[in-house]
Amino acid sequence: MNRPEKSGRFFYFTLKIKPMRNLIFGLGLLMSFNLSAQQEFDNLDLSYYLPQDISYNENIPKPQDVLGYIPGEWHVSHDLLVSYMRILADASPRIAIEKRGNTYEGRPLILLTITSEENHQNLEEIRKNHVALTEDGSGSLNTEDMPIVVNQGFSIHGNEPSGSNAALLAAYYLAAAEGPEIEALLNNTIILFDPAFNPDGLQRFAYWANTNRSKNINTDPQDREYDEVWPGGRTNHYWFDMNRDWLPVQLAESKVRLETFHNWYPNILTDHHEMGSNSSFFFQPGIPERTHPLTPQLNQELTKEIGTYHAAAFDKIGSFYYTEENYDDFYYGKGSTFPDINGSVGILFEQGSSRGHAQETDNGILTFPFTIRNQFTAALSTLEAAQKMRVKLLNYQRNFYNNARKEADRGAYAFGNSKDASSAYHLAEILKRHKIEIHEVQEAFRKDGKTFEPGSSYIVPKNQRQQRLIKGMFERRTEFADSLFYDISAWSFPLAFNLDFTEDAALKNAGPEIEELQKPTVESPEQSNYAYLMDWHSYEAPKALNQILEKGLRTKVSMKPFEAEGRKFDYGTIMIPVQNQELDQSELHDFMREVSEASNISIFGVTTGLTRGMSLGSNNFRALEPQSVAMIVGEGITPYDAGEIWHLFDQRYDMILTKLDLKDFSGADLSRYTDIILPNSWGSALDDKDVEKLKTWTRSGGTLIGYRNAARWFDSNEFLDLEFKENELVAKDVPFELQRDFRGAQGIGGAIFEAKTDRSHPVNFGYKDDRIPLFRNTTYFIEAKEQSYNNPIQYTKEPLLSGYISKPNLDSIAGTIPFVHRDFGRGNVILFTDNTNFRAFWYGTNKLLMNAIFFGDEM
Repeated sequence: MNRPEKSGRFFYFTLKIKPMRNLIFGLGLLMSFNLSAQQEFDNLDLSYYLPQDISYNENIPKPQDVLGYIPGEWHVSHDLLVSYMRILADASPRIAIEKRGNTYEGRPLILLTITSEENHQNLEEIRKNHVALTEDGSGSLNTEDMPIVVNQGFSIHGNEPSGSNAALLAAYYLAAAEGPEIEALLNNTIILFDPAFNPDGLQRFAYWANTNRSKNINTDPQDREYDEVWPGGRTNHYWFDMNRDWLPVQLAESKVRLETFHNWYPNILTDHHEMGSNSSFFFQPGIPERTHPLTPQLNQELTKEIGTYHAAAFDKIGSFYYTEENYDDFYYGKGSTFPDINGSVGILFEQGSSRGHAQETDNGILTFPFTIRNQFTAALSTLEAAQKMRVKLLNYQRNFYNNARKEADRGAYAFGNSKDASSAYHLAEILKRHKIEIHEVQEAFRKDGKTFEPGSSYIVPKNQRQQRLIKGMFERRTEFADSLFYDISAWSFPLAFNLDFTEDAALKNAGPEIEELQKPTVESPEQSNYAYLMDWHSYEAPKALNQILEKGLRTKVSMKPFEAEGRKFDYGTIMIPVQNQELDQSELHDFMREVSEASNISIFGVTTGLTRGMSLGSNNFRALEPQSVAMIVGEGITPYDAGEIWHLFDQRYDMILTKLDLKDFSGADLSRYTDIILPNSWGSALDDKDVEKLKTWTRSGGTLIGYRNAARWFDSNEFLDLEFKENELVAKDVPFELQRDFRGAQGIGGAIFEAKTDRSHPVNFGYKDDRIPLFRNTTYFIEAKEQSYNNPIQYTKEPLLSGYISKPNLDSIAGTIPFVHRDFGRGNVILFTDNTNFRAFWYGTNKLLMNAIFFGDEM
């Protein structure tokens, strides 16, 4: 039998069949594996999981009383998981349950609060005292008498289900176990218990694993059970990795998680995951030198001490594990790292995954029940550590915030955009979700060459409880102790939102603290008998334009700046004439007012076409048409990239986006669409017939928009003629054991770069400055075109703004272009080498895609 080969998201085995003897041996071994796994499932009982040296309350329903099977026999569906949790809450005075919201698919986001009956009677007082540890004046609080708060969360990746299935057992144990040890635990601990961080993904994967399970357990990794269909259950409804959204907080599920966190400030937060099937079990800390510098060293020491409890528990049951390898604590958007910048200790658990019910691995048969038992064991060892380290962790939390206040100076940050109040508002929304104090700008001021105005700017004092978190969100970092990152190396929010920003604003410019954030005020349009003008700078402008075009109104876009009735209008201004429309003058005014209110955007009525710069009847106003957009999805397309685009259209701009699955592409009628988007992919997502079909459609007038590695595909299939810069690196004095690190350091895991822009080009309409920060996680470096006007976006000579990039790659990226456009027959081919929609919080470049959609024919 060969060693496993990696295919897509998980491992599978192949059997060599050349000598017949080997074939017979392999088949015999396979039958032996299947028989061993079958016996484990046939004999499965709760005693396999639960400690047997204590008694259990017989009045508490067991999981199988509700599920109809012992956990591990089948994958629990989310509805049954929730049903069991509600039944437990009804049966046990130790448990209170609340519904905090819904997923995008309407599933409840529940939270169990588990503690002693006495603590439940005083829960709000306990919560307030606990939160007071993070506030000024906390020195008077007696931590000796305080319960510790532990937030336990399971299966944020839906196809890593051992966590949520272990939650069934952990909840039962906490409800039913009896004796002095459990009583002491519950008296001293408040447990915030989230049995499914990702209900939609969990449901999707449970369906797959259960519908492909055989009565006779098949452990062959090549069986369909272990190869779920695209996009898999890892992600939420919009195909987002929710374990990257703790800091941006853009998803429905993340918002309720964050509210729970800031409502309590737990001392420990655990995040139960799975990894490759041939691995054992990982618990933090990760690689020490890859910890973010803003995280105190004591945090990592406490994490390591907690790890000794995990080690002891795993030694007791004979399970293998490892720590201080592979994973890191750098990006604060992960569930196990976000707590570290908030005075808590985040713990990542990674269990080797069975990806179904049982499969062969390098370590023998890996069964689903075994993975559940390990997760359950880690859940209990966490609670043991919390109880034993209770006072130490409570004092650490208090000192974290006291020290943060001592570090802070008396200055302030300021951010805003005088042309786009909406983008600044959306960043302010995120800060408020993180309980960060923000203020209005009292009167306009200039700093660092930027103007900050009331109504479109905000001030954030540095001297506040969350000053370390703010620094982590706003900082620009280009020097690092290590060149490898488990996730991105930069995420500066002012750059992500393309906002004016200063670290040195004066507090005297701050108005009152904002208690309830309000959307920026906009002018309601005055009725006009001539035309309406809508500025294109606002983030919400594409939503408004789509609404106008869908109404069937004649609409034009300005290719040049002009001035009308005392107002300056920039490139990309949208004009809606009053005459020759399907709506009469009064109806059109009412509709313009509706659009203005729905998109929170100013629309101006004008009474004359005689303007400065050019008249409204100029041919420099180009007619626009409604857009019908499709996106290619399915096996071979990166779900994250596709999901970000789907979310942008559906949630932000209320635009219809048709998802064309690759398996149906050959028979699809492409004439229905004006634009087709090809996200990042792996392998050859489209075959030769698909290529010719797309070429015919594009030549007939369609706009084909590609992202990231579509650059290679466009070039090899002659959609674009690209010249790539290549790095031919040779390893010198690099030992064998470091070869992967050497190659890994040449990747761009996620950093931010500056590009200069030609504001007159339609791709840049709506941007007020001639510089733009771009997020990049590819190494596709494309040489600039000979004609300067064909390079409307081009990296500067010294482009690095924040994040890690190797010196050879930094030299290569300078002067290259991340955007390419080519006329293709009567249509267009457009390429973005960078992800303009990254994780839904890269607001600053979302409009580049919208410009390609609406103004592609004007390029």
